[in-house]
Amino acid sequence: MKAQELRALGTAELEKRLHELLREQFNLRMQQRTGQLSMPSQVKAVRRDISRVKTLMTEQTKAAAGTGQ
Repeated sequence: MKAQELRALGTAELEKRLHELLREQFNLRMQQRTGQLSMPSQVKAVRRDISRVKTLMTEQTKAAAGTGQ
C-alpha cells in the first residue's frame, strides 16, 4: 500500500488498517514457522506497510498537537 493512499485515511481507519496488518504479520510468521509460507517476500512487505501506517499516525498526532515536526 502506498503512502498517498494511506494519507487519505483518517485516524480510525489507520488504526483499523494497523490492526489488520499486525494480524496478517502474525499469520505469516506462523506459516513461516510451519513451512507453509509460499512467498517469503510477503513478510517484508507487511513489515514495511506497518511502518508506513505507524509513521503516518505519528505525523497526524504531531499535526494535531500543532508542533509541525
